Amino acid sequence: MTAVDPGQAGTGAATDPPLLSVEDLKVEYRRGHRVLQAVSGVSLSVRRGETMGLVGESGCGKSTTGRAIVQVERPTSGSVVFEGTELTSLGRAELRRARVGMQMIFQDPVSSLNPRRRVRDIVAEPLDIWGRADGEERQRIVHTMLEAVGLDPESAGPRRPREFSGGQCQRISIARALVMEPKLLVCDEVVSALDVSVQAQILNLLEDLKSRYDLTLLFIAHDLAVVKNISDRVAVMYLGKLCEVAPSETLYRAPAHHYTKALLASALEPDPSAAGRPPALQGEPPSPLNPPSGCRFRTRCPRAEDRCAAEEPLMREVAPGHTVACHFPLAGAVAPPVAPAS
Repeated sequence: MTAVDPGQAGTGAATDPPLLSVEDLKVEYRRGHRVLQAVSGVSLSVRRGETMGLVGESGCGKSTTGRAIVQVERPTSGSVVFEGTELTSLGRAELRRARVGMQMIFQDPVSSLNPRRRVRDIVAEPLDIWGRADGEERQRIVHTMLEAVGLDPESAGPRRPREFSGGQCQRISIARALVMEPKLLVCDEVVSALDVSVQAQILNLLEDLKSRYDLTLLFIAHDLAVVKNISDRVAVMYLGKLCEVAPSETLYRAPAHHYTKALLASALEPDPSAAGRPPALQGEPPSPLNPPSGCRFRTRCPRAEDRCAAEEPLMREVAPGHTVACHFPLAGAVAPPVAPAS
């Protein structure tokens, strides 16, 4: 198998240009004389109309990746192209206009809403900022959005966020995100703070809205079961880097990276009588202030060899649409050695 361009990792045979293309994205923070590498060279593409899942342990950089994509945090380097526009090179005014087409839904539904404002004004705020509608037209759009997310406009509109449950607040956040008719929704752990029964309702709602409004989703989560149910493709992230990208069914049926296999094995069995299993992973993730050389997963990988410390694995295709960054993958051939620099 040959190495693939990381920017096309997992894009399969699609011929249309992707709605979102991220190349070599890096986000770093300085702590004195040290540099924390939160995101280290992430490359991915998201096609129009698909749901891309982004998963990994807490602290792996997946939420930072999402925030850097929408430019809530400016990346240290790299490229983010949305609908053919390079976002990282835009000035502030141009970026605000380009970013209307991509909206973000945050993890904590309560704190993401202004507690002093009424729900109808929270949902209408983007319309007010951009002058898109006023009067009866403004009211009609707000009513339509609240109904679309399953809330009664007459009852919910005059109330404030503190009067709603977490699931209802997340519905309000989704309505606010949709009011400007975006093409892309970046969903950052949108169900992790909710009860299991409410999680299912929100996921079903997102699927319905995706179909109704022709949306594309980047769905960030740490719960692999949640990602499996909603995603067309899944990208697995470890310590600031992508290690595997594959169609959802393929990744869950036959993971190629040892980290992905360990994540799947760590999921709890929904059977009280099931025998306990030993921990799938040993040890703690290394610090992003001092990541390991070569493969960042090698310090916890049961298959690691000297080569893993000396040579960083490149993202390469092991099956159609299935790419992995591993010298000794669970599926596909051993990676060929990198030719020495001339």
